[in-house]
Amino acid sequence: MQLETPIREIMTTALITVAPDTPVKEIQKIFAANSFHHLPVVEAGSQLVGIVSREDFRIFYEQLSAQSSGPTWSHMQLEHRRAKDLMTASPLCLDPDDTIGLAADIFLANKFHALPVIEDGLLMGILTTHDILAYSVGAGNLSEEEVG
Repeated sequence: MQLETPIREIMTTALITVAPDTPVKEIQKIFAANSFHHLPVVEAGSQLVGIVSREDFRIFYEQLSAQSSGPTWSHMQLEHRRAKDLMTASPLCLDPDDTIGLAADIFLANKFHALPVIEDGLLMGILTTHDILAYSVGAGNLSEEEVG
C-alpha cells in the first residue's frame, strides 16, 4: 500500500449528513437504512460541527436505561433529543492532502474508525478504516499471506 497517497484519493465523498437539530429518531432511521457507522453533523454550507456514531447511540441508550422509569419515560426522552445532544462536537479531522499513513497512525493511536475530512472549514468527505482496507486490497497491495 502506498502510505504517502493523499486521502482525497480514497475518502468517501458521497455523504449523508444531518443538522444539529435533526431528531434522534430520524438519525435512527438513517442508520437503520444504511451500513455506515458515522454521520457528520453540519450547519448550513457544509460547516462541520460534530459527528454522531452508532457507538454514541449505544452509550445514549445505556444512559437512558439506567435513568429509566419504564419504556414510556425512555420514549419521551428520546422524542426531545437532537443530533447536538449525542454528537461528538469539534471532532478531530483530516485534510484531503493528509496521507493514508498519517490517517492510519491517527486511527490506531485513538482507536477511531472514521474521521471527517475538511478543507477550508468545509466538509469534503469522510475517511474510514474500511476505505483504507478496501484501497489496500483493491490496489493489490496486500498479499494473501498478509490478508489471512
